[in-house]
Amino acid sequence: MSTVQTVQKSLKIPRETLDDIEKNASETGREFSSIANALLAEAVRMRRCPGIVFVNGVIGRKAKIAGTGLDVWEIIATYISVNNNFPRLRKAYHWLSDQQIQAAIGYYTAYRDEIDRLVEQNESWNIKTIVDHYPFLDRGDKGMMPYTIDFLSS
Repeated sequence: MSTVQTVQKSLKIPRETLDDIEKNASETGREFSSIANALLAEAVRMRRCPGIVFVNGVIGRKAKIAGTGLDVWEIIATYISVNNNFPRLRKAYHWLSDQQIQAAIGYYTAYRDEIDRLVEQNESWNIKTIVDHYPFLDRGDKGMMPYTIDFLSS
């Protein structure tokens, strides 16, 4: 288990921002410093990679392409599958602008380990791991629920 080195700094925060962070901490049951650090980290990443936003997901906050419902890892998984060929990626996501696709690639370049982990995690799913993780989807001798089979087959 790795330990993140921290440094204590004094910081003046506008009252309204302080109130928002405290409210978020109260609503989520997390410590003030945990929320503040997460917000700062996301702000730094969004400034470093314009076109990226962070959104709450099932497994926490994820980097997404602004103006879309697409996670960065989804675009990068496709990018990897087309051997990093930008024209093929562009064709696969023809409804996105070049700037949106470049934002995903830029984020991947800056935060490769995070995105590689998410791509690998997604690729590890199969019918067995899904049923193990979500047993309510298994109908015993009838197999998985039909909509699950359809989803996995597409």
